[in-house]
Amino acid sequence: MTTSCVHLDLLESIDTDAFLMSLRRFIARRGKPFEILADRGTNFRGGAAELQASFAALEVPLQEQLARQQIKFRFNPPGSPHFGGTWEREIKSIKSALQVILQDHTVAEPVLQTVLIEVEGILNAKPLGYLSSDAADPDPVTPNLLLMGRRDASLPQAVYASSDLLSRRRWRHSQILADHFWSNFIRRHLPDLQKRSKWHKDTDNLVAGQVVMVVDSQLPRAQWPIGRVVKTCSGSDGRVRAAEVKIKGQTYLRPVVRLVRLSAWEDEDDAN
Repeated sequence: MTTSCVHLDLLESIDTDAFLMSLRRFIARRGKPFEILADRGTNFRGGAAELQASFAALEVPLQEQLARQQIKFRFNPPGSPHFGGTWEREIKSIKSALQVILQDHTVAEPVLQTVLIEVEGILNAKPLGYLSSDAADPDPVTPNLLLMGRRDASLPQAVYASSDLLSRRRWRHSQILADHFWSNFIRRHLPDLQKRSKWHKDTDNLVAGQVVMVVDSQLPRAQWPIGRVVKTCSGSDGRVRAAEVKIKGQTYLRPVVRLVRLSAWEDEDDAN
């Protein structure tokens, strides 16, 4: 909820045991959460009840030592998925893109697991804003930066033809599926990235100097370039339809429907 970081895991079932093992993997990789917000799925409620029962069965001295390590579960009211709007929106966009690329095909578990982790990397490389300390070349703030404290470091993308989709080389299969996910995710997730109120009220025009993210499904996956608007192009009605964006010394003309405004994050050095 703070970093907008996404963690994806592959479970063999949706029962309580599978959830608890997934939770153990999460804690081993990410650290122990103080609180878990979830819907009222039987696996989540069963997992919470089993953890509470295991804690109650411990000796009193051990309970006192572990009391501060407990995880608090908070469940949405029954029949109210909108209470989880923040994460449900991410889940929907991921599932929609995966359904398009997988359809009814059977995918080997190692391939699917690799694709999910590649998807996790794509989402956690998405800019949330930019550091305002560098006015010439805005520096993006990403979930990975907040989580790991360093810049995103992804491997160069290997491009293969779709004819290799059924190749016996499973790692090539995983890369093709990850590419297809990126293309479909960008098309489906773009409306969520842009705050629009079409037909209801006007939105502010882009102006020179604003920092934007360029969304382009033709770019290699996990590429979210950001730049600064240097010039706007208006229509006869005065509305800005396109803008020239400067990215790392190069200027590109892009329609505003492909540009997402980013907000500035205060640098700690500036704050001090």
